[in-house]
Parts: sequence; structure tokens; C-alpha cells
Amino acid sequence: MKNLTDRQSQIITESINIISELGIQGLTIKNLSKKIGISEPAIYRHFDSKIEILITILDTFKRNKQIALTKIAVDNIPIVKKFEGIFLHHFQAFASNPALTAVIFSEEIFKNDQRLSDEVLSIMEINQQIMRDLLENGQNNNEIRKDISVEQLALIIMGALRLFITQWRLTGFSFNLEKEGLDLWNSIEKLISPD
Repeated sequence: MKNLTDRQSQIITESINIISELGIQGLTIKNLSKKIGISEPAIYRHFDSKIEILITILDTFKRNKQIALTKIAVDNIPIVKKFEGIFLHHFQAFASNPALTAVIFSEEIFKNDQRLSDEVLSIMEINQQIMRDLLENGQNNNEIRKDISVEQLALIIMGALRLFITQWRLTGFSFNLEKEGLDLWNSIEKLISPD
């Protein structure tokens, strides 16, 4: 993906805010142009369609996340600390931009467009591969319990993370995501650590 212009970045930011406030149905070029204070044709000079805006949001999230997770994965620290870093990264990223959860965790926005579905699936596959690799290394080094398969552990970890962040969003961001998230991580650490 090419670097975004300042105007494109503004369009992406305001699109996320509109989705957070009004849902995906509220993201229209008309609403977006009013929010930014430019004409509708001006929006189209930067993006061909609403779908392209959504794909850019997902792609930007994927790229930023992949950079952060890859850095954590290659750090020379114990596997359990790497998982803690991944969890804390997610909580910090969403706590600093809560509106992003309305896009990333809203299946309604991608079910009707194959390009959006593919982008979300790509994000999920990257996450799963990083998790599986870390879990496999952890099991090989006796840092992660071996009596549960790598695939099942990855689902447990990713499912807990996704459900927790979704709950935070659906309750109107009513609790401290980073603080409560650390408590969740401590419980998961107990579940995945060897006896």
C-alpha cells in the first residue's frame, strides 16, 4: 500500500469516527464530506469509493499491527513475555483509538464485499500464523504447555482477546481496557504455562 496523503489520512480518521458514532450505514460520502468540510467530489479525488476507504482502513491497521507483532515476535525474550507484549500492544492500540474497534470488530462491514472479507481474513491469518509460530516455539522450549494443540491454544488466546475487546466496545468503553486487559492476560498466562 502506498503512503497516504494528509487529506487521505484525514478521510480515513473521520471515516472511522463516523462508523464509531453512526455504524457502517452512517458512513456515506455525503456524511463524510460534511464532517471534513469539503465537497463530495473532493472525496472522490482521494478514494474511488466507500469500499476503497474501508479497505484502506483495514490495510493500514494490518500493516501497523504486522510491524508491531513482528517486532515483538523476534525480541529475545521468553515466549510468555512475547504473548504478554502482543496482548498489551492490542490493548494500548485500541485504547488510544477506540473508534477503530467499530471497524475491525464489525462483521457487518465485510460480509457483502469479497475484497473486505479477503482483507479481514488476511489480518486473521497473519495473527494466527504469528500465534502458532510462537506457541510451537514455546512448546518446543517447554515454555508453553504441550497437552493442548497449538491450533487450539491459538484459538483460545485470539478468541479471548477478540471477545474482550468487543465487550469493551459494546459496553461503551466502560472499563479501563489496559488495566482489565492485563488481568485477562494474567489468567491466560496461567492457562498456557506448563505445570
